[in-house]
Amino acid sequence: MARFHGAESNERETPKGKVTKSGLKRLLRLFRFIRPQRYIFAAGLFFLVLSSLTTLIFPALLGDLLDSANSKSMEHINRIGWILVGIFTVNAVFSFFRIYLFAIVTQKTLALLRQTTYNHLIKLPMTFFSGHRVGELNSRISADIALLQETFTSTIAQFIRQIIIITGGIAILAYISPRLTLFMLAIVPVVAVVARIFGAYIRKMSKEAQTKLAESNNIVEETLQAIINVKAFANEAYESLRYKHKTDEVIDVSLQGAKWRGLFVSFIFLAMFGSIVGVIWYGVYLVNHGSGITLGDLFKFVLYTVFIAGSISGLADFYSQIQKAIGATENLMDILEETPELINEKNDAEEVCCSGSVEFKDVSFAYPSRHDVQVLSNVSFSVEKGQQVALVGPSGAGKTTIGALMFRFYEPDSGNILIDNKPSVSFDLTSLRNHMAIVPQEVLLYGGTIGENIEYGKPGADEHAIIGAARQANAWEFISSFPEGLNTLVGDRGIQLSGGQRQRIAIARAILKDPDILILDEATSSLDSESERLVQQALEVLMKNRTSIIIAHRLSTIRKANKIVVIDKGRVAESGNHDELIALDGGIYKSLNALQMEVFG
Repeated sequence: MARFHGAESNERETPKGKVTKSGLKRLLRLFRFIRPQRYIFAAGLFFLVLSSLTTLIFPALLGDLLDSANSKSMEHINRIGWILVGIFTVNAVFSFFRIYLFAIVTQKTLALLRQTTYNHLIKLPMTFFSGHRVGELNSRISADIALLQETFTSTIAQFIRQIIIITGGIAILAYISPRLTLFMLAIVPVVAVVARIFGAYIRKMSKEAQTKLAESNNIVEETLQAIINVKAFANEAYESLRYKHKTDEVIDVSLQGAKWRGLFVSFIFLAMFGSIVGVIWYGVYLVNHGSGITLGDLFKFVLYTVFIAGSISGLADFYSQIQKAIGATENLMDILEETPELINEKNDAEEVCCSGSVEFKDVSFAYPSRHDVQVLSNVSFSVEKGQQVALVGPSGAGKTTIGALMFRFYEPDSGNILIDNKPSVSFDLTSLRNHMAIVPQEVLLYGGTIGENIEYGKPGADEHAIIGAARQANAWEFISSFPEGLNTLVGDRGIQLSGGQRQRIAIARAILKDPDILILDEATSSLDSESERLVQQALEVLMKNRTSIIIAHRLSTIRKANKIVVIDKGRVAESGNHDELIALDGGIYKSLNALQMEVFG
């Protein structure tokens, strides 16, 4: 099926991601994936608040301990010491539960996000895949979601923790010394303005880096899929250089972003710890002039200032991490906001009770990426139940597009496609496709076993049914010759099997599905004579008593068809059986037949 969307379209445009909402709102939308874990998330937040509050108690107790140095009561000193030990122990317990609970939420949330994105992705229409490359989409599910893992695991929790420490710490500082607090806070507005400027730029650089990484993944995907061509043309060096250039671009953009993040964090450290030195100087001045604070209060103040400065500096890094997450979120949201095809908007969609009759009535179509190129123009023909109708014509005439329209990979621009004398759009899409099957020219097998690939036609079928389908497809002889039989691994894309063997497995898969409507897309055009004979025998079994549309290259394989429709430049040029078309003087079919007789004898 994968051949349909690209068979007639070589030019593809990659649509730019739609930014219809702010990045922050898109990030917040991800929290709907946390909803199933909301109680665990709430418990994690509870322990997060407790661990943050116990952290805030620590400087106050140390200040009291310092003030008690002038006291001769060791009992008071020991009591504060034991309280500190208790605070450390309780904080450790709270921190453990916080980390563990957030890890549970993160793993389950990301698994749900991956599943939702993948499930949504495979339901998108072919028009979407015509404009996006496989490597790019794979990067969205792998690299972008991996980037979100750190955000959910630690960044959000630490961001909230730092906010609590900053807010609580400032409140305590204001209680200890309002004058000293105002002095310490003088630098914060400047830092906030600079953080906003830096953050916007860091976000832009992060999204650009993710885009470059997706492009590099495209190269890997394409190279590995076409590894035979790479080696046949001895282009390993060329591909390595192409990948190097793209990954070097990733490095350049990433380092540019790292430079700005480094400047951002450095500025925060300079501003915050510079203010600490100023606070100590001003605090000593106030103690020296008897302004109502003790040395212990100053010690508390300095510790709280260090805590707040550390939290603000950490906040800056967490903020940049969240900016990176927003960049990744926007890419994921672009996918999740695409409209899937398997949701039928018609509430009265009918289940298919398919007899197998098909009719095209004045169908015209142009691929969405090439609106200016008319692929089909007012095509009309009909196929009765159980008939075999062949579509022939020059390459690029629009034959494969007809098959794509039958599966509703695309919708016609005008005209109607009727199934059982009803518009195909009136049927439930999944049910409609369940009554159809295809045997393509280029069979793509999954990297599992032969049995699993045949079973794909009817998931859950038992071994007896699978073997029966393999026998009818003339495939059981070579399958049984393998030591592992049906459990033989076919390799990536079926590379360990010959073309004829892959073709017969595809036929067995279609036989197992037992469709009412069958489409054969040049199923024998690339095979040798012996393989073609075996495959043709299997196809005759498959086509028996079912509606079959045969997209043919070799005319010798379709002479027995009930009807032959000649497609030329997107139009129906001729129609009839073999004898009728041969009798037409100057006909396209007659010319093609004569040409093939010369070539193939």
